[in-house]
Amino acid sequence: MSFNSFKFHPQIEASIKALGYDVPTPIQRQAIPPVLAGKDVMGLAQTGTGKTAAFVLPIIQQLLLGPRGKLRSLIVAPTRELAEQINASIDELGRNTHLKSCTIYGGVGINPQIKKLRTGMDIIVACPGRLLDHLSQDTVSLADLEILVLDEADRMFDMGFLPDIRRIIKHVPAKRQTLMFSATMPDSIRKLTDEVLNDPITVKIGHTAPASTVSHGLYPVAPHLKTKLLLDLIKQTDTESILIFTKTKHRAKRIGQQLQQAGYTAASLQGNLSQNRRQEALDGFRDGTYQILVATDIAARGIDVLSISHVINYDMPDTTDTYTHRIGRTGRVAKTGDAFTFISKEDEQQVRDIERVLGKKIERRILEGFDYKQPPPERNNEFARPPRSHQGNTRQKPDQNNSPWKAKAIEHSVSNAGPKASVSRPAGVRTQPSPQRRQMRNKKPGSSTNKNF
Repeated sequence: MSFNSFKFHPQIEASIKALGYDVPTPIQRQAIPPVLAGKDVMGLAQTGTGKTAAFVLPIIQQLLLGPRGKLRSLIVAPTRELAEQINASIDELGRNTHLKSCTIYGGVGINPQIKKLRTGMDIIVACPGRLLDHLSQDTVSLADLEILVLDEADRMFDMGFLPDIRRIIKHVPAKRQTLMFSATMPDSIRKLTDEVLNDPITVKIGHTAPASTVSHGLYPVAPHLKTKLLLDLIKQTDTESILIFTKTKHRAKRIGQQLQQAGYTAASLQGNLSQNRRQEALDGFRDGTYQILVATDIAARGIDVLSISHVINYDMPDTTDTYTHRIGRTGRVAKTGDAFTFISKEDEQQVRDIERVLGKKIERRILEGFDYKQPPPERNNEFARPPRSHQGNTRQKPDQNNSPWKAKAIEHSVSNAGPKASVSRPAGVRTQPSPQRRQMRNKKPGSSTNKNF
């Protein structure tokens, strides 16, 4: 079966040919026909199977007929990186159609987005939070929407976007075509499917396990030896480009720096970076400027680089779904790839869960020549955060005893204290009683200063 069998518009076929696409992937073969027929579709497919083109191609085909400059298709994605990836696919596959698309997401200024939206967009790829900002400011209207896509629905649920998705749905016309894609099908996504899809066609493509083109290996190692093992493993492995996953932003940054110091072209991708720096790291990884990218799970679904030969889990992921998404960055579109995971004793249960999903045991490997008996340091500061700088008054305080400065400070604090304020003073420092207190001390027993009492 070739792409010609879908009978796309000649302008779309020209883009497909220019990109070198010939044979559609399984998700494309099964999803494109019902989408072209206007059906709601629930697509279950792991990352790296070509699902983006499975909905982008039929959307472009349908939007070619009809008015231009109106927002007729909305694609909602969980991360900025994935939004940019989808929009890049729209640009490539629709380059001859003159359809206009853009991305909107947080972390960047909203005014340039508003300016672009005013020029009239046919397709928007959006992250939920910033889309709701635009809807509240009336800078985006979904009144003419014909096709809604929810991509990586399970990831959006993991990130807490489900309430935002429901709020967005309220702005969308009831009569529409809805497409939902997810790598897994937890109960939350099943419930959302019932809410937003109308008599959907379900397409399932190997959604329960990572791609069969990926080879898996486990490297048992003590936590304090992970970085040394990583450097030695990379040195002894024939690689193209490597994606390394860590649990924390600080760790991703630190490992990226250590790889650079070891002579590798490496960058880190994590949430503390500005959008420009995140995009620079992604672009550099795509074009080969960086051989290694160290990332948190923010990048697990936002990187579309066919040449990734190895994924290394420096830290074991928390769930089997996360493992699936990480590993999906390699072995893409029938290419082969390797997945290495560093494990410690506390990871054994998670390893068993992953092996259950894979349906087989994962090979435990020992790196030849590596000294696994190195003792841990007395104090491991490898990933310790740098001390925070304290700002404020750094003037050195004078001696507290018999200090006129201190006495004046106390007097000043008393005069400015509220009616219930409590002021402590050091021993040896006396303050004069207030006139009211002197009056109370001097009054005779049984007398009153209040004539109305």
